[in-house]
Amino acid sequence: MTIRTIIVDDEKLAIQGLQLRLDKFPDVEVIDTCSNGREAIRKIKTEKPDLVFLDIQMPGFDGFSVVKGIMEIEPPLIVFVTAYQEHAVRAFEANAVNYLMKPVDEDKLADTMERVRLRIAEKQAAEEAEKLKTVLAEVAPDAMDAMPEEPEHAARYEKLINIKDRGQIFRVDVDSIERIEAAGDYMCIYTADNSLILRETMKDLERRLDPRVFQRVHRSWIVNLNQVRQVKPHTNGECFLVLESGADVKVSRSYRDVVARFVH
Repeated sequence: MTIRTIIVDDEKLAIQGLQLRLDKFPDVEVIDTCSNGREAIRKIKTEKPDLVFLDIQMPGFDGFSVVKGIMEIEPPLIVFVTAYQEHAVRAFEANAVNYLMKPVDEDKLADTMERVRLRIAEKQAAEEAEKLKTVLAEVAPDAMDAMPEEPEHAARYEKLINIKDRGQIFRVDVDSIERIEAAGDYMCIYTADNSLILRETMKDLERRLDPRVFQRVHRSWIVNLNQVRQVKPHTNGECFLVLESGADVKVSRSYRDVVARFVH
């Protein structure tokens, strides 16, 4: 599959440099380049690329204005490329695939392209499923009546969480989260190799996570049930969950029904 790509930047050298780096990816085809935001909006609407590398600081229409200008169509995947770190939060709020600093690091570009391929694959899978439903509705309507509805959790819950910590923006894959500890209006997010601080209440964070996977087991703890490797009984009806990393998380009596799924 070819990833049809447009590069938007008001600096000619920046476009040339990114093109050279993208030449190393055989599945990427740069179909056009643009030197300003208005031109970018026209080309995106006309060419309908899969991916756009979009500079933020441009005279006239900046990168965020370009994103606004293409909202009437199905937008391509966007990767913001800029020299200004302070735009990172807004870039992720605009649902960008990633945010690359100039000069573009080759390893970070490779990681970005992996994310792009994953997003495209997910989109294609969803489109194929819709096509299949359409065909079934025409040739076998009885089969459609028997099909289960798409589970609520499939679209409702987060797959990636953006966390601003220590002056950086981290994009955390939700499946990689092992446990979450509450400290007032702050959450400490633990993965296998990192711990990050997120400013959010436990209640609000719970709404964003799939309850079939993430369960409150204590007033101050949420665990990823897929990471549980052992249940250790304790006194007074309490117990500890031993997680993949070896960490212990206490389950209070109020939440012991969570443990029932592990004990048969």
